[in-house]
Amino acid sequence: MNTALADAETFVLQTERLDLRELGMDDADFMLELLNDADFMRNIGDRGVRTLDDARQYIAAGSMPSYRQYGFGFWCVVDRQSGERIGICGLARRDELDAVDIGYAFLPAWRGRGLALEASQAVMHAARQRFGLQRIVAITSLDNPASARLLERIGLQFERNIRLDDEELRLFAWSAPD
Repeated sequence: MNTALADAETFVLQTERLDLRELGMDDADFMLELLNDADFMRNIGDRGVRTLDDARQYIAAGSMPSYRQYGFGFWCVVDRQSGERIGICGLARRDELDAVDIGYAFLPAWRGRGLALEASQAVMHAARQRFGLQRIVAITSLDNPASARLLERIGLQFERNIRLDDEELRLFAWSAPD
């Protein structure tokens, strides 16, 4: 797997087909589209982002503080060939989970091409090698078998069902060998 740290200030991952970079205010239009995609809202949740200003606030309050505090967050996934922003993939610390959470979401036109797998593999590699994480978790809705399969392909295993925000979810986890 070809992963590289491109800059000490801005963490960037590169794979054969993708660049992962920090989200910025210039990505508000892209985030507005992604966060209002029907599959995103069904499988991940409605984030209440309806305007460009909402999207800017979402980026400013979520990813940017995470980059500063932890060195990671959700990164913008860019198709290397076209330069198009196609999704997000990255790591998040959530108070309600016992470990850092890996997650991803892609625009509909870019699904089914193995890109989420490619991005997630790069993020898992960085989580272990760059950030030294010993446990990584992920959550999926009960009716999202595609995400469950992808998580298993990147090394996570189903651990148990959990309840978050009045919703039953599947928790997957990876732990470093002892």
